[in-house]
Amino acid sequence: IDAPDIPQTPLTPEERAALIAALAWSLEAGVDETLCDAPVDRFAETAAAEAAARARAETRAAARAPRGKRARDAASAAPKTPVAPQITPAAAAADLAAKAQDLDALRDALDGFDRCPLRPGAKNTVFADGVRGARLMIVGEAPGRDEDREGRPFVGRSGQLLDRMLHAIGMSRTAEEAAQGVYITNLSPWRPLENRAPSTDEAAMLLPFLRRHVELAAPEVLLLMGNAPWKALMETEVGITRARGKWVEVLGVPAMPSFHPAFLLRQPARKREAWADLQQVRDRLAALPGA
Repeated sequence: IDAPDIPQTPLTPEERAALIAALAWSLEAGVDETLCDAPVDRFAETAAAEAAARARAETRAAARAPRGKRARDAASAAPKTPVAPQITPAAAAADLAAKAQDLDALRDALDGFDRCPLRPGAKNTVFADGVRGARLMIVGEAPGRDEDREGRPFVGRSGQLLDRMLHAIGMSRTAEEAAQGVYITNLSPWRPLENRAPSTDEAAMLLPFLRRHVELAAPEVLLLMGNAPWKALMETEVGITRARGKWVEVLGVPAMPSFHPAFLLRQPARKREAWADLQQVRDRLAALPGA
């Protein structure tokens, strides 16, 4: 305190006594020399040491973890790669159908479509029958057992009835002239098991092919036979019993909904109504230009 080379500020007797008392306390506590210019925070040093110890323990635990867990942890920490959206069967069908530039290309597109659950259980793709370029196009529901075996629509008992119905209005699927000819297809080209109607999902994925089929066939009149093609093309839940006998428009073509021949075989009393529908079709064709 009294070192001659350090400028001294005069102390009061009270300050001098306080400093001597502090020095005496330090000596009694064992402090006999000064090592740093600033005090050291031993609490902060302890906290830092504990944090370092925890980090080392976590590193050792990660190294001992099973390889699969480390891979999963790394994968979860890695940036997520965007997943490409899945193309729905209906969208895939629409893309294939839109690329078909003629009926043969559409047939090939159907052969290449593997998203429909009906296909694995079918023997053949039943595409169409009749006269290409015919003024009248008939759309049924789906192939039955006979149609699946032969690969042509309407060849069983219902097909025989249909041929008689068409003959009654002077038309045929085997006509040499397109004016008297008929072109026939179905909503589904594949037979559903147990001859059931196509489900709503199945109809939705096959509808793009049917729409393109109508566009490429370019008929002057459509005859929709049965609930399935009627509901699919018109996107309605109204049944064929309420809809039949009333003209509608499908893809710019006048269309007549009517009963399916298979239904008429089960309900012969409804043949009178089906005959009235056919007469309307005959008259509509006769009234069109070029008839």
